[in-house]
Amino acid sequence: MKKYTFQEIKEFVSKSSFDEKIILNNDSNYPKISIVTPSYNQEQFLERTILSVLNQNYPNLEYIIIDGGSTDGSADIIKKYKKYLAYWVSEKDRGQSYAINKGFKKSSGEILAWLNSDDTYLPNTFQFIANYFRQHCVVDMLYGRCNIIDKDDKILKEAKVLPFNLTDYVYGLFTIAQQSVFWKRNIFFKAGMLNENIYTCMDAELWINFAKNKANIVYTDKFLANFRLHCSSISGSGRFNVQYSKDIKKLRYNILGYNPNEFQILWKKIIFIIKYPSYHIKRYFFN
Repeated sequence: MKKYTFQEIKEFVSKSSFDEKIILNNDSNYPKISIVTPSYNQEQFLERTILSVLNQNYPNLEYIIIDGGSTDGSADIIKKYKKYLAYWVSEKDRGQSYAINKGFKKSSGEILAWLNSDDTYLPNTFQFIANYFRQHCVVDMLYGRCNIIDKDDKILKEAKVLPFNLTDYVYGLFTIAQQSVFWKRNIFFKAGMLNENIYTCMDAELWINFAKNKANIVYTDKFLANFRLHCSSISGSGRFNVQYSKDIKKLRYNILGYNPNEFQILWKKIIFIIKYPSYHIKRYFFN
């Protein structure tokens, strides 16, 4: 499966390369993909995020940006591309989860996803997603591989993503990179949308709620997106680490009925390494 280079990633988000007629066409021969971008004071990265969506050149795109009243130049960047947006707003809100839910309530697509305003998609992602869902009608959620990049789009490493298993996921033995996840509309609303009272792992809770609602969750080996790690991001700054630990423990308890101790986690990791030996050799030691 193609692994994009730093130069390819940088070029893809450096300038507009989409055909205006195509992305404004709303061609019903393609499943409508609705993308929501929540944004707040991400002027440094926002345009790259927007271009990674529009440069997909996808003929049935619904792109929605919910800005939380940014005080930097974000609104000006959004206005630059407003012609290609189904909806956008810049006003104070109640946080990221609220903004994402607000965006999806405005959406009408068959396939949904959100992309934070510092992350980016890789080339040809939407076409791949559309084809996959058309060819695999029973799939409710699809996720793939994801690069971790820095503020300058340089690849730091690959996110440790593997095929879905609820228990392994709850134990934290692998990740699902939110940037690389797409799902069907009905499962999102059936699962109750995002929990607006959680701020650190609302994506993990959503995938778990999908699983609890019997969603067919599938992994693809294709690279789909880039997760940007930088000093002002939630993950990069570390300012929510304590709260994240508390939230994850709650999720584990809700699924497992207990919080595993260090020995139980270690034992699970040993079994997991035996289950995926090539993965750990290639990605843990050579990634």
